[in-house]
Amino acid sequence: MNAIKVSAAALVLASLASVAAPVHAADFREFDSTAFAAAQAAGEPVLVDVHAWWCPVCLSQNRTIRKLVAAPRYDRLVVFRLNYDKQKDEWKRLQVSKQGTLIAYRGQTETGRLAFQTDAAKIEALLNSAVR
Repeated sequence: MNAIKVSAAALVLASLASVAAPVHAADFREFDSTAFAAAQAAGEPVLVDVHAWWCPVCLSQNRTIRKLVAAPRYDRLVVFRLNYDKQKDEWKRLQVSKQGTLIAYRGQTETGRLAFQTDAAKIEALLNSAVR
């Protein structure tokens, strides 16, 4: 009988955890030029997040983005994380000059960019420019 109670309790806890944990509607991917071009060609809303592991602004931006994209309106958004330290050619091609840069696209059209900005309202406005 105790095994049944333990199993039932585990099931309840698992279901509560799935309700409490945020589900990210957006698709997070490591930046890849081919996948980025394909998403743009398909007309997808895209965010390029130029980040560095050592950058506190990048960490703050990432926390904000992950909270915001839990909303259903971002279910088609693709977030490409471009590594500032390892993907220099790619960020130069996107005309980025420093880590902590966020660039939004709707298809192949750039809809906005922010550099070194952590204000949640500004980041949300940038995300919204891609999904409208």
